[in-house]
Amino acid sequence: MTELPVSSASSPWRRVTAAYAKLLEFLLALCVGILVIPVTLQIISRYTPFIPSYIWTEEMARFLFVWTIMIGAMVGVREAQHFEVDVWPDLSRRSEALVRILARLGILALALVFVWAGIEFTRFAWNRTSELADLPLWMIHVAWPAAGVTWIVFAGEQIIDELKILVGVNDGR
Repeated sequence: MTELPVSSASSPWRRVTAAYAKLLEFLLALCVGILVIPVTLQIISRYTPFIPSYIWTEEMARFLFVWTIMIGAMVGVREAQHFEVDVWPDLSRRSEALVRILARLGILALALVFVWAGIEFTRFAWNRTSELADLPLWMIHVAWPAAGVTWIVFAGEQIIDELKILVGVNDGR
């Protein structure tokens, strides 16, 4: 498949979502960078007597790992690299747009499940705390609806771009 269509006219909405995507990329790098600390402490404390075994590192690593996965999935949808597999031969631009729309509709369906179930999941954890570090569990559970809403926004933009190609609207490309 060819590269993603990008609207040449940058609307205020597109600028906001582009800034949000940049924030997500920064947060992803930050989560991975911070994730190294508790995992390293766990490894060193298991195999050496120099550092005491910290219990909170396991929980912090788990929380950061979940957020890293979810943020990575959000960025992957934005860059059209997540949930996408090239299985079709070379198609015309319109046929390719139709295939991409169908793929994005699948992403939207999954996103709606993440939003709906994620809200219930977060509600369930609202007044609960983690066992080891006493962290509020909603802080980890909210990653699911946040991912779903983000997927809706990013996939929605992509569907609009593909619809323009499908119906033959030329927006300056």
